[in-house]
Amino acid sequence: MSEETGEDRTPETDGAGDGILDSWTPPAPQRGRLRKVLFGLAAAVVLLAAITAGVGWWVYRKLDANIHTDKVTQKALSQREAERPKPTGVAQNILIMGSDYRPELGSARSDTTMLLHLPADGRSAQVISVPRDLMVWIPDCGEPGNYGLDPEAAPVAHEEGRPHYEQFNWSFERGGAACTIRTVEQLTGVRIDHHIVLGFDGFSRLIDALGGVSVHLPHAERDPNVGLDLPAGDLLLRGGDALAYVRAREYVGDGSDTNRMARQQEFMRLVAAKARGTDVLFNPVRLYRVLDAATSAVTADAGLDSLDELYRLVERLRAIPTDQVRYFTVPRKSYPQDPNRDILEQPAADQLFADLRAR
Repeated sequence: MSEETGEDRTPETDGAGDGILDSWTPPAPQRGRLRKVLFGLAAAVVLLAAITAGVGWWVYRKLDANIHTDKVTQKALSQREAERPKPTGVAQNILIMGSDYRPELGSARSDTTMLLHLPADGRSAQVISVPRDLMVWIPDCGEPGNYGLDPEAAPVAHEEGRPHYEQFNWSFERGGAACTIRTVEQLTGVRIDHHIVLGFDGFSRLIDALGGVSVHLPHAERDPNVGLDLPAGDLLLRGGDALAYVRAREYVGDGSDTNRMARQQEFMRLVAAKARGTDVLFNPVRLYRVLDAATSAVTADAGLDSLDELYRLVERLRAIPTDQVRYFTVPRKSYPQDPNRDILEQPAADQLFADLRAR
């Protein structure tokens, strides 16, 4: 959202001719975002060894089977292969999306989208957040309603060849993960090698499995758009209320997406802290419930759809020094036609994308 204040939308460079990824130091509050947003995933795979040793092989098989393989997205992307950037074969790019798929409403959007870029040298990582309200060209992706969650479904073309200039998070509603991937590839010129979709329903189950998460609210909060209605004070938030808390925007704080992202980051810090607590790690029943909820929330392509593959990814991230994991938001500025939307800030955005392609 473009009404927020105090945010540096354009990366600074040091004038030495280095790429934007080398010279841009993002704001401190963004540090750790990847590990927080991916908590459900990391909690499952980092504790893999403890589970298999302490609870049994059958538990491993059960948790592994929870992870959904996104066959729909694979099929949709294969049909558009000629339009996609070519694989580099060295660097790896993984798109991570949060989905609020609601079968009863027949709709879904993704309010959280991050591109994880792992250069070929394995010594660093870059995480690029794509703002939900960024105006972009969304390619023709098929009828809404196919979100990569039904392996028997097939995309249905509509308005063939006609792209749409809309805010970025509409790409998920227009064609699920495949459409969001194609939109990001078209925007950046970067080939997406793998993707992960984290379901909000699984997030609610995860919070319940943890026994709730404690927060302090200085003021009562109410946002009818997401069903939030909380009194002031010290509260223990469980599934539904926790989800409403992290999704609230318009009636909370300054109403900006930046404010919401900050709330989400802080809440996920609290979630991660509770998951690392002894009442979870040393309680086999609760630990299993947490991991069952976390793995059930994951939908991934065939290259990341098992505990083994996810574990290898997390281990690769853990091997990278913390100061070599850099966090960015796509450079943006206010959209003249609508102050609640953003457009790319040039030439900074193109510099960022070019640096990604070069690594």
